[in-house]
Amino acid sequence: MASQLLRRALGRGSTYILSSATNPNPNAPFVARAFSSVPTPIRATLFPGDGIGPEIAESVKQVFREADVPIEWEEHYVGDQIDPRTQSFLTWESLESVRRNGVGLKGPMATPIGKGHRSLNLTLRKELNLYANVRPCYSLPGYKTRYDDVNLITIRENTEGEYSGLEHQVVRGVVESLKIITRQASLRVAEYAFHYAKTHGRERVSAIHKANIMQKTDGLFLKCCREVAEKYPEITYEEVVIDNCCMMLVKNPALFDVLVMPNLYGDIISDLCAGLIGGLGLTPSCNIGEGGIALAEAVHGSAPDIAGKNLANPTALLLSSVTMLRHLEFHDKATQIQDAILNTIAEGKYRTADLGGSSSTTDFTKAICDHL
Repeated sequence: MASQLLRRALGRGSTYILSSATNPNPNAPFVARAFSSVPTPIRATLFPGDGIGPEIAESVKQVFREADVPIEWEEHYVGDQIDPRTQSFLTWESLESVRRNGVGLKGPMATPIGKGHRSLNLTLRKELNLYANVRPCYSLPGYKTRYDDVNLITIRENTEGEYSGLEHQVVRGVVESLKIITRQASLRVAEYAFHYAKTHGRERVSAIHKANIMQKTDGLFLKCCREVAEKYPEITYEEVVIDNCCMMLVKNPALFDVLVMPNLYGDIISDLCAGLIGGLGLTPSCNIGEGGIALAEAVHGSAPDIAGKNLANPTALLLSSVTMLRHLEFHDKATQIQDAILNTIAEGKYRTADLGGSSSTTDFTKAICDHL
């Protein structure tokens, strides 16, 4: 039963979780049409990332090989110098790879703090116009946490808000950061959230805000959500203040179904929800862009303290790769890999240290392959 619930969270039976909700571009390199029965390999961009990234990316590649998934990886690594075309360590060629392939998978990427470098994740979201981050959050079978019935989806606006990257010094000792909220971006993510709820049998959409204080910015976001909600009378719509939302989630996460919110709130709430099911190491994530682009990712950190020690947990990146396969309509392969992951965790014999076990990355990955 629990594995069936998780399949629903990852979008089984519908590709909409990984496709554009508005202004689809038929000329984009979107490959989720009829490839589930075509043996020709599909090219996908892979960013192994930093720290433990290459190790867990290798786990994904190993599982895909064992499952005979027809994916051909086009790998791109973070550079060691700033690319002036992207103003970050991500090269223009790597961004073009995602645009060309239309689908990708990304490991954890670390941006030096306080060094004046443009965030790598922000660069991807801005340059590829990845407007919505979709994070299914479900209790996993056989892995005990404080809650047994978590079953919700967070949908985060990904391109503006406090993460617009517009900061400056007013006078010495005083800095200012601008929060940008636009009608276009708010309507787009709200439409995605409601359409997602409708196509996945969800009953409620909660808009998370702080409009009682930020009346103009969050007020506009709520106005757009209300406008979209009128087109979906079958979906219950509610508005919840961000601080109250955090309290309610901790007390009873079953109160929520689909949550849609501006960028910063989404960053916080989605991590809080991950904590309800065991942490970011168990949480899949996918970024949705205009024209059908989908970039699945592991949202945990690069964990440099354990990098190269064969201790990392590849579950988050593996589950995120499952969302990528569903986007490509490889549903049989996605289910095969997902069941192998869930069965390995539920069995309890092979678990990495963060899951309470002592297995290495290699042993955990091998156990998953054995369950395929």
